[in-house]
Amino acid sequence: MKIAISATAPDLDADIDPRFGRCQYFVIADPDTMEFEALENSGAMAGGGAGIATAQTLSGKNIEAVVTGNCGPNAYEALAAAGIKVVTGVSGKVRDAIQSYKSGKLKASSQPNVASHFGSGRGMGRGRGMGGN
Repeated sequence: MKIAISATAPDLDADIDPRFGRCQYFVIADPDTMEFEALENSGAMAGGGAGIATAQTLSGKNIEAVVTGNCGPNAYEALAAAGIKVVTGVSGKVRDAIQSYKSGKLKASSQPNVASHFGSGRGMGRGRGMGGN
């Protein structure tokens, strides 16, 4: 079975991208053989719903788990509905994350670890509640 790791570049030596829905790439790897393919994330520039769209893309790739830094509630629910485990809070290199997953050091998360729209830049001092009253 394969795992998908959110990545900043399309190779094993890339850094893990902390964003799930808006990461640049996914490295989809077989932890036993280290064979991999890189998938450019078409949802990275989506106006909205990037996490759900990305989860739907990955659900057709026969993966057992996603390894990433952060995953919001909509993406988490979409992945869980597809039977894909979510491992959050991971940083470092893609290659190291694959080895850690293979050795059992990485455990699936039981819930999302960030709020909706975390990686989209929304709510960062703009808009609602910030003066103007």
